[in-house]
Amino acid sequence: MGILEAIVLGIVQGVTEFLPISSSAHIRIFGDLFGWGDPGAAFTAIIQLGTEAAVITYFWHDIVRIISKWFRAIPWIKWSNPVSQKDSGVRMGWVVIVGTLPIGILGLLFADTIETSLRNLYIVAFVLAFFAIILGLADKYSKRMKTLDNMNLRDGLLLGLGQALALIPGVSRSGGTITVGLLLGYTREAAARVSFLLAIPAVVASGFYQIVKSGGQGTLEFLPTAVATVISFAVGYVVIVWFLKIVSTYSYLPFVIYRLLLALTVVGLLAAGMLSVF
Repeated sequence: MGILEAIVLGIVQGVTEFLPISSSAHIRIFGDLFGWGDPGAAFTAIIQLGTEAAVITYFWHDIVRIISKWFRAIPWIKWSNPVSQKDSGVRMGWVVIVGTLPIGILGLLFADTIETSLRNLYIVAFVLAFFAIILGLADKYSKRMKTLDNMNLRDGLLLGLGQALALIPGVSRSGGTITVGLLLGYTREAAARVSFLLAIPAVVASGFYQIVKSGGQGTLEFLPTAVATVISFAVGYVVIVWFLKIVSTYSYLPFVIYRLLLALTVVGLLAAGMLSVF
């Protein structure tokens, strides 16, 4: 992998990670379209650390508040300023913990399938289109009245299951979580915010797992991967700021349309022989 390729893929990752359009699908498509081939699940997982670093930076104060309150709510430790388990920050901490379990368990159980057969571009195209329709229906017909203060463990588990769907390239981590959030009646901004927070432990764990797994096997080139990761951080931070501003005002319809057009484009390029199935 060359540096130019790494820069392009880093930009693609940074732009698409937080939008409900599937970053893994775009990395897969761009790599093949430009003749670079599939960069692989390991490369994709590692450069996602850059975008998650952007999330941690942007939500730093929220993260510190949630962690602090969660620990101060532990009943068997005598704190000078304890916090109730009913506190919204404490509940969000539990939501992140519970919501991370599905993607962690399923990711380990189906790691080989995720890294091989599910990267079939026909599957990616179908998933892009199918979940575009689900997102569109959820955005149109959901009540969108609940805020993060209404979050509970049941919702956290369901949101985690939505996030776990992103193990299939084309679903989108944020798209799966946001869709479930909308179906549960949360506002567009609340669904987007919880998708950011919920992704942190899952993506960080996945990235470091791939680093350990590929270390010593020569499957990844350090410099291009590092460049792509840094680029994804910078671009990702800008996208977070922009995305959170627009979701509270506009619908997800543009993303639905984009996903459908992208799915049709992928099928057309596959039929024309410009993309390979694997």
